[in-house]
Amino acid sequence: MKRLIITADDFGASLAVNDAVETAHREGILTAASLMVAGEAAADAVKRAKQMPSLGVGLHVVLVEGRPMLPPEQVPALVDSSGQFRTDMVRAGITIFASPAARRQLAAEVEAQFAAFAQTGLPLDHVNAHKHFHLHPTIAGTILTVGRRYGMKAIRAPIEPRAVLETIDGTKAGPGIERLWAQHVRQRMRGAGLTVPDQVFGLAWSGALTTARLRGLIDHLPDGLTEIYTHPATGPYAGSAPGYRYAEEYAALIDGLAKQAVERNGISLARFADFN
Repeated sequence: MKRLIITADDFGASLAVNDAVETAHREGILTAASLMVAGEAAADAVKRAKQMPSLGVGLHVVLVEGRPMLPPEQVPALVDSSGQFRTDMVRAGITIFASPAARRQLAAEVEAQFAAFAQTGLPLDHVNAHKHFHLHPTIAGTILTVGRRYGMKAIRAPIEPRAVLETIDGTKAGPGIERLWAQHVRQRMRGAGLTVPDQVFGLAWSGALTTARLRGLIDHLPDGLTEIYTHPATGPYAGSAPGYRYAEEYAALIDGLAKQAVERNGISLARFADFN
């Protein structure tokens, strides 16, 4: 059986993202969205989500390239001089691994983000992390410990079948150490009883999941549970990633031929909660 979840990350980052998420769910094939609880437009995202109960909303844990939920003075090991999370993931990861103080601050911040999501009143459909920082073993363990207390039932482990990408448009994705950490996270989280997709698409084409590529993924979807994650927006916004083709990803999600491809291939399209 082919089961599919199509997720939009960065829900709440801006009104441009929220507009795209709402339309892509109401008129297209988007089934889930990952909320940045400290995002500039988080309150707007929550308001919209409550009017779309069929949209599976999860927590997008942000620990890099964003602002903390806690006051910066409470997480000094995690932020830079501006009070924002660091942008250097390698340095941040080493600090978290090596410093007991940083690990305590990490636990407090993760707790604050889960608590903020709980306060929205939305059901917690899934959890993932900005830039996949939850592949860091310490962060993964912290999210697992805290998430269990808040009813976490599903999480992403970004393992992308490279052969499928090559079949669609010749993309050759290298193995990378990220894949090894993702396999470890999948094993660890499944061992804890969480739902984890069998495969995830969106890594090699991050910010460039065009209409043709999305149709190709649907037509070549492997068996099992698949997540395709996207970054739709009506256009660039403050803090958006340079070079990301946000509007093209948005267009792909509302493409009528993509919806027809889902039906033609007999794919079960839903939220994480529907597959737990």
